[in-house]
Amino acid sequence: MYVSDLIEDFLEHLEIERGRSQKTVENYRLYLERFLDIALEITGKDELKASDIDKELLRKYRLKLNRYGSSNGGDDLKAITQAYHLIALRGFLKYLTKREIKSLDPSLVELPKVVRKQVTFLHYDEVEEMLDQIDLSTESGLRDRAIIELLYSGGLRVSELVNLNRDSINLAKKEFMVRGKGSKDRPIFISDACADRLADYLDARTDSLPALFLNNSRNLQAVDTSGDYRRITARSVERIVEKYARMAGITKHVSPHTLRHSFATDLLMNGADIRAVQSLLGHADISTTQIYTHVTDAHLKEVHKKFHSDTK
Repeated sequence: MYVSDLIEDFLEHLEIERGRSQKTVENYRLYLERFLDIALEITGKDELKASDIDKELLRKYRLKLNRYGSSNGGDDLKAITQAYHLIALRGFLKYLTKREIKSLDPSLVELPKVVRKQVTFLHYDEVEEMLDQIDLSTESGLRDRAIIELLYSGGLRVSELVNLNRDSINLAKKEFMVRGKGSKDRPIFISDACADRLADYLDARTDSLPALFLNNSRNLQAVDTSGDYRRITARSVERIVEKYARMAGITKHVSPHTLRHSFATDLLMNGADIRAVQSLLGHADISTTQIYTHVTDAHLKEVHKKFHSDTK
């Protein structure tokens, strides 16, 4: 069977059977189609069969991938981007193995070592300084305050936040469910202050639109009848967070994900179990959560100093 056809089968498998998001499927398509293009260039063939994928083709592909940008007049692909390509290829090969289609053993696809970026987070007083910059006399100000409170209090991804509806949350119980990556549901818990700020914003609204957060731009036009035309976008939320970080005099780059980092870091620094933090963040793999542990080193030093007795 030709690889081009099998890629389409694999992408359908990801979407339907594995429940992957459209964005994930699009990324896998990009990586696998790039693999196919490079493989055809290496082999000189018009079509590639699954059985053509062997260790030598993999070796040459990795070399081409490492030089991909330079050979196309651009920048080289970063190690993490190369890793994403190889993860997609390994997933594809696992799919072929499951279907008993002869090809390369997926275990032979080794991923490059990637140095993760240092996690940027805000201390509680920096978050407070951002909140103090917000003018609460306007509906937009009430919205912005509620957004930042919710990102920090609940640890949401920005994509999760913008998809929330009014009926998604329970302000009385101060908890609700959110659907995250991989269509997995997880509970979100919010503070009393966050619940109050959300209530303030909703009380100020005079519309009946379902979206929890609205874009207040006067240039918006009703382009559909679903009631979603004013739903705030992820990019708008990014601008809101960047705006108040700048007004607060915070020089490091601050994004909605920075507030998610801050949520996780605050939990760990206050003694939360890493497994609990993993669940609250919705991480499928504990190793993803462990990127936060190094930022608590200074805190651990203080714990050691306070609780570990010196020898006489």
